[in-house]
Amino acid sequence: MKRDFLLLCSLLVVGASQASGYRFDRDILYRADAPDAYAQRMCRLDVGWLPEAKDAPVVVWFHGGGLTGGRRDVPQELMQKGFVVVGVGYRLIPHVATLDIVDDAAAAVAWVFDHIADYGGSPSKIYIAGHSAGGYLVNMVGLDRSRLARYGKDADALAGIIPFSGHAITHFATREALGMTALQPLVDDTAPLFYVRPDCAPVLILSGDRELEMNGRYEETAYFWRMLRVVGHKDVTLCEFDGYDHGNMPAAGYSVAVRFICRHEGIR
Repeated sequence: MKRDFLLLCSLLVVGASQASGYRFDRDILYRADAPDAYAQRMCRLDVGWLPEAKDAPVVVWFHGGGLTGGRRDVPQELMQKGFVVVGVGYRLIPHVATLDIVDDAAAAVAWVFDHIADYGGSPSKIYIAGHSAGGYLVNMVGLDRSRLARYGKDADALAGIIPFSGHAITHFATREALGMTALQPLVDDTAPLFYVRPDCAPVLILSGDRELEMNGRYEETAYFWRMLRVVGHKDVTLCEFDGYDHGNMPAAGYSVAVRFICRHEGIR
């Protein structure tokens, strides 16, 4: 397959020193309407910021884990250029359904819009990013306007959408609940592809090596890229990381995400 539509990405090594000077506010409940003890425990986030931050870009990070596991994280690799970084936790299957988790993600992003200025972040510079299941969540929140609209926010006010190997079709956990296998594709109203449109925020789609990715995830994300282009989106990029599989591709992706944000914010 020709790769002329791919952005060729050089990789940067990001050390632990990048987090130097950051402060953290942890275990913040972002759902005032948490319906039970489980939601109150899971619907929490951590914020990392520099004390001198002012009007800084913000990265809201959603962890992976197939919507059934994983835990919130504030990746130190994103703590560059003074970014404010928010790590989000959310409820998991089987305690809730897929769209309940999408709603958690939307509620977290709405919280960031309302509160991130308290940490020196700019509500007009919010980038949502996540790996695997987290990539699926940012795709849904960024493309389906109804998710943030429920909280009085506009998805098109996001500065960017950055899925790291995230589903564009219906999530495999949802397909499994329908009696399907992980190799049976489906695009329904729980799939980001269902909401492809030309006017969403800029999109950076990151994938591991097509020969190493999970169940054809590269081809899935390449089709997502293509359909965004076909409908007329003017700022969508696909980047494939040769030699990286589904699990370790974030190691290659973080620096590319940072450069994407810097380019859009005019940061050197």
